[in-house]
Amino acid sequence: MHFVSLFPTIYLCIDFSLCVLYPAFQIDSLCLCIAGVLQVSGMRIYTSGEMEAVNGTDVRLKCTFQSSSPINHNTVVISWTFRPLKPGREESVFHFQQKAYPPPEGIFRKRVVWAGDIMGRDASIIIQQVKFTYNGTYICQVKNPPDVHGAVGEIRLRVVTTASFSDLVLLALAIGGGIAAVVILLIIILSCRRCKKKSQREREGNEEAPRKKERKDPTAW
Repeated sequence: MHFVSLFPTIYLCIDFSLCVLYPAFQIDSLCLCIAGVLQVSGMRIYTSGEMEAVNGTDVRLKCTFQSSSPINHNTVVISWTFRPLKPGREESVFHFQQKAYPPPEGIFRKRVVWAGDIMGRDASIIIQQVKFTYNGTYICQVKNPPDVHGAVGEIRLRVVTTASFSDLVLLALAIGGGIAAVVILLIIILSCRRCKKKSQREREGNEEAPRKKERKDPTAW
């Protein structure tokens, strides 16, 4: 028994060992599917996940990215949006396309500063003087044509009244380490100066001894 196809067919070869007889009228949709598979995970975005900031301070929302395509400063598009804890619409926080576009209105007006580097694959921003209303999720999206697909990066920010115990400990360690380094440096400098003065006095004493001996020697007359 033989079957006759009513539609034009095309042999589609996935590799050298597998060829499939495929109707010509469906080949476009199949190509789109294959292209979509090849473009998956073209853009990768990395964020800190969770952050904590004290009310009234500045916080840097770090977002870096990797692209399978060469980075072009003129075509990269970066978008930051904010999703509040309470139900509500997302709000634009920041936009970058060839240059920075801070929000002209809203709760983030005059509060967001560009802190990234396109060629360094850094899409970070700084939010100044954070408030409790800034509690929520910040979404970082980067497009580098043709890499326009991929997951977005998210940072859950928690604004608190005072720093947590772990942050205070780290701050104390940093301050203590800095003070200890300065003290050690001063001790080294003072020790070097003392050794230098001691060696100089010894050298002067050694030079003075022969002179005294010459003055007391009666055979010199």
